[in-house]
Amino acid sequence: MKYMKSLLLAAAVAAVCVSDAKTQSYQLTLAGASPGGLWSSIGIGMDKAMRAAFPGSTVTYQTSGGGIANVQLLDQKKVPLGIVHNVELRMAQNGEAPFKNKVEDLRVIAYLYNWAPVQLLVTKEFAEKHDLKSFEDIATKKPPLRVATNRRGNVVHDVVDRMFKAIGVTAQDIEKWGGSVVPAASQEQSDLLRNRRIDAIFNSLFVGQRSILEVSQAVDVVMLPVSDATIKKVASETGVDGYVIPAKSYAFQPDAVPAVSLGAMLVAHKDMSDQEAYNIAKALVEQVKEMQGVHPAMKELTPKFMTEQKVGAFHPGAVKLFKEKGLM
Repeated sequence: MKYMKSLLLAAAVAAVCVSDAKTQSYQLTLAGASPGGLWSSIGIGMDKAMRAAFPGSTVTYQTSGGGIANVQLLDQKKVPLGIVHNVELRMAQNGEAPFKNKVEDLRVIAYLYNWAPVQLLVTKEFAEKHDLKSFEDIATKKPPLRVATNRRGNVVHDVVDRMFKAIGVTAQDIEKWGGSVVPAASQEQSDLLRNRRIDAIFNSLFVGQRSILEVSQAVDVVMLPVSDATIKKVASETGVDGYVIPAKSYAFQPDAVPAVSLGAMLVAHKDMSDQEAYNIAKALVEQVKEMQGVHPAMKELTPKFMTEQKVGAFHPGAVKLFKEKGLM
């Protein structure tokens, strides 16, 4: 009789656990960047994935100053989730400016993308005049290059600066050669090149970005490849990935072009419960189509890719899910 009661009690507990798992819902805030853009779309995808996996759940996208601001929000536990570039997480872990101290309590839930390569666009006229066939040629040919990159404070500015340092070039060197480094937002960069006020744009953009297509219709351009040695050096210092821009991604680009590429990941504080981290990762993996459908740039996202970042430690809850799915 006692044995039967024990079995019935165990069955009842199991039934309650299953019911709780099915009825579990979450109200989460995701710190992103400005309204609109890819990160905003990722927020929409996450909301759809969580609703599908755990009915009644919501993911509210919160605008912020971007990944660096999100690191601070996460570290202070002001938001449960945030999107952070791989470069920004490495800077935070190392306590590099603008961080005053090392940030050691953040954990990765999933890698979201790494296909935002720094595309080195140079006018064909300038490249031919100075025989520029690769990024490294800038160091040896010392051309009077007028190059636009993002404003200081933007992570792309830091990555481009590291790229130049990797080949032994500084902004002061470029100025000595008669050139200049022009800080400018993406739209301003396009206008400057179109008006021939600069010779090159070095910016992190998705392949097939409309701004590049439009500029290439107004000005003949080429894209400079980056050597494997430079990619490895910059990657080891900043956490960026190597990436190959497929041949013929643009009409002016017949060959594949190696580049360094920024990536972004979903990050939480280490104090998030293992179960919550597990369920968020579960929603992303099992409902990946919701993420893939929010923006053309997210079509490449796969469950396996979510495990492939090497900058920060994964949250134990996410690790458990990935191992159960055979992804780790």
